[in-house]
Amino acid sequence: MEIRIGVQNVSREVVIETDLTSADIEKKVADAMVGAALDLTDIKGRRVIVPAGAIGYVEIGEEERRRVGFGA
Repeated sequence: MEIRIGVQNVSREVVIETDLTSADIEKKVADAMVGAALDLTDIKGRRVIVPAGAIGYVEIGEEERRRVGFGA
């Protein structure tokens, strides 16, 4: 699943590909809004930590990628 995080005062967004479900991501974002940092791990094991006060928006992508081609 692809997640896009907009950070305040930064022109580029942070894009992460993760194995988490949308419910897990929503819970992590909700916890971050209470005061903790948003802490996510991508599919390659890299951690991304965004301070809660710097989060502009979080866009959660599709659960499963759409297949393209004749065999789809």
